[in-house]
Amino acid sequence: MASGSQIVALFDQGADPDEAVLDRVFFALSDPVRRAILERLDGEALLVSELAAPFNISLQAVSRHIQVLVRAGLVQQHRTGRISRCSLLAGPIFAVAVWINRYSKYWQEQFDLLAAMLEEVSEPRRRKPRAGSRRGKIGRKV
Repeated sequence: MASGSQIVALFDQGADPDEAVLDRVFFALSDPVRRAILERLDGEALLVSELAAPFNISLQAVSRHIQVLVRAGLVQQHRTGRISRCSLLAGPIFAVAVWINRYSKYWQEQFDLLAAMLEEVSEPRRRKPRAGSRRGKIGRKV
């Protein structure tokens, strides 16, 4: 698992994150239950039982989802006896965001083309006078 300092080093060097890290994070994010768990952990550490409460699945199934998130480096578990508290680790999400961002040039080009087309479409409307109004050469009503 990549630590926060490793993620920052990847970003500073412009290097790609380890493919295994990307694979684990994308796999972890591919399940809606795991994404919901991450959302619930945003800003607070929760007990496994607290994480499991809103789901209509067993505590054991939620624990398996948490283990996938732990292996991806997205969740850290702190155990005190039989009590397990989970917290969010955002470093791997940052690594994935850096990796995805290198493809932003493709959708940015599409947005630029769309903006140019919308400008062309709206240009004739600006020049077209409103129905019922007659204007002379200097723009006053005749």
